[in-house]
Amino acid sequence: MSGVVADTSVWIDFLSGRPARLLEDALARASVALPPIVVAELISGAHRAKDRRGLLELLGDLPLSPTPRAHWIRVGELRRALRARGLSVSTPDAHVAQCALDADALLLARDVVFERMAAHCELRVANG
Repeated sequence: MSGVVADTSVWIDFLSGRPARLLEDALARASVALPPIVVAELISGAHRAKDRRGLLELLGDLPLSPTPRAHWIRVGELRRALRARGLSVSTPDAHVAQCALDADALLLARDVVFERMAAHCELRVANG
């Protein structure tokens, strides 16, 4: 395993001061990669300019998960494969999961959809 990917749900808890031990540990080890959609979701939820600046400062040094065209093809294939097994997931959730799969990383998430996804693919999930 080469690090962690954290879903927006874990970042929101962390930024709100709620415990996110696995994320905190990964940040201390500099082993967190950011899916681009998580950056967009966090910035869109920061209503005050001060909060957005703080987010940009915090997230600015973290590496983005690489998302070339092949990544997006795998996102679509993941959604198709999950739907064939009766599980419908959003493109953003499939993107976050695929970022973790591409990096052979642990996905930190608090959204049950990722646990459901993990039952049908190689995704490893922990409650951040």
